[in-house]
Amino acid sequence: MKICGVLIIIAGLSVILYGSLFYTPLSQVPDMGLIQVDEPDNQPVRMPPILGLGGIALGGGLIYFGRKQRG
Repeated sequence: MKICGVLIIIAGLSVILYGSLFYTPLSQVPDMGLIQVDEPDNQPVRMPPILGLGGIALGGGLIYFGRKQRG
């Protein structure tokens, strides 16, 4: 549980610090006979800061309650 909690906290912090993720969808350009051309296009996905805070709280809860069950 501790490892999952730490990973979720790191993900929440990265959402707060960076605010957006980038992904690259491939859009097809018109076919040119035997050659197929794909055009990569970077598009940002905005993440609300409340999502990062929720991730930090969830990760902290996993660490706290995971420790409480064992100890």
